[in-house]
Amino acid sequence: MGESTARRRDGMSDQALIEGTGADWRTWLALLDERGAADLDHAAIARLLVGEFEIDGWWAQSITVGYEQERGLREPGQRPDGTFSASASKTVAAPIGAAFEHLADPERQAAWAGGLELSQRSASPPKSVRFDAGDGSQVYANLTAKGDRTIVGIEIAKLASAEAAAAAKAAWKERLGRFAEGLG
Repeated sequence: MGESTARRRDGMSDQALIEGTGADWRTWLALLDERGAADLDHAAIARLLVGEFEIDGWWAQSITVGYEQERGLREPGQRPDGTFSASASKTVAAPIGAAFEHLADPERQAAWAGGLELSQRSASPPKSVRFDAGDGSQVYANLTAKGDRTIVGIEIAKLASAEAAAAAKAAWKERLGRFAEGLG
């Protein structure tokens, strides 16, 4: 366990965990092992933590993910369904309405999407838009106004592997760069 016990892969320290739950990683790992958590699915582990140890749902999720990663049941970035996700973000020099239109308009997408076909699933203008992508992934875009600028956050879901997630992250960083240039 070594270093990962003191600081889990996602960076949560023992100290933060002790302050939030009263126990460190080594203790939580041992308690979950004693209860056979390695044979449980994600939701069952989280329910066990909430029900038996009466900890908050956020902490239960954090401990569950940490346990799954520590025991080799889940890789970093992997979802409970076995798929992976990645994220990228960029602050652009445009108000949220203009950024949303540039993101959601299929004709404008051609200039920044780099050949990736995006089919809009839903939208809540000017804050979010969801797409099915031609590569089989799903793309969730969230926009946050920061004065005359906008933060565009992208989550790419339904990826097959950690390698696919790394590639998607890099590709979306490039797309967001083109997206920002197109707004200027």
